[in-house]
Amino acid sequence: MRIRFWGVRGSIPVPGPSTVRVGGNTPCVEVETEKRQVVILDAGTGIRLLGLDLAARRGGRLMAVLLFSHTHWDHIQGLPFFSPARLRHNRLVILGERRMDSHLEQVLGGQMVDAYLPFTIEDLRADLLIKEVRDGEKIVVGECTTILPRSLEHPGGVFGYRIACQGKAVVYASDVSHPLGGLDPGLVDLARGVDLLIHDAQFTPEERLRYADWGHSSWLEAVRVAQAAGAARLALFHHDPLHDDDCLEEIERQAREQYAGAFLAREGMEINI
Repeated sequence: MRIRFWGVRGSIPVPGPSTVRVGGNTPCVEVETEKRQVVILDAGTGIRLLGLDLAARRGGRLMAVLLFSHTHWDHIQGLPFFSPARLRHNRLVILGERRMDSHLEQVLGGQMVDAYLPFTIEDLRADLLIKEVRDGEKIVVGECTTILPRSLEHPGGVFGYRIACQGKAVVYASDVSHPLGGLDPGLVDLARGVDLLIHDAQFTPEERLRYADWGHSSWLEAVRVAQAAGAARLALFHHDPLHDDDCLEEIERQAREQYAGAFLAREGMEINI
């Protein structure tokens, strides 16, 4: 299983010289199984580059699954610029949770109206299947890929996902808040024995106390989840837009002192498990 990070930043894109080593695009992660099934996690601004890469690498007809953790803007804003979605011969299965009183398709289409863009969701000519899924609903894709969504704590709700194929597994927990002084037992269970845990690490422990109601985790909470779950490796993800490269690399150093398998998710980084 191959995992590539196309966007690792939270909240808003932050291009510039102070973020060039870690990256400034908002969340997008590609998972490709040994059976060449492509699963995309979130559609922040990083998905634009993923689309160009898939077109060059795959050619022909693309079939992919796009999982939305939730529909806050930094996780959906790249979808209109995902070029494979504009080609008629491609198929894109889009899965996510219904958000409050709005259907998933309404939310995604709501950012693609003439007040904001010169085209609409109907102009995406790929074969789109947009489906809402439930907490704990096991999804089977292709020959061997299974996807398990789990509801986690975040303002408005959020899904974490466990993706598994042929004995390998990755868990994606992009935006998650734990009870102060504790851990979400549902996430620990979801990540049990996983090869790679991708976990929200937006804050330092000190910032986490100041922004307790923002719905995000500290890097130390991410480390504790990885330890409790027995995860082999931990990718610190959803970096705060105020954290420059030097700040993040210091966070990585501190995290590795606590957990040898911890590392910063960096834009363009590729992991094989």
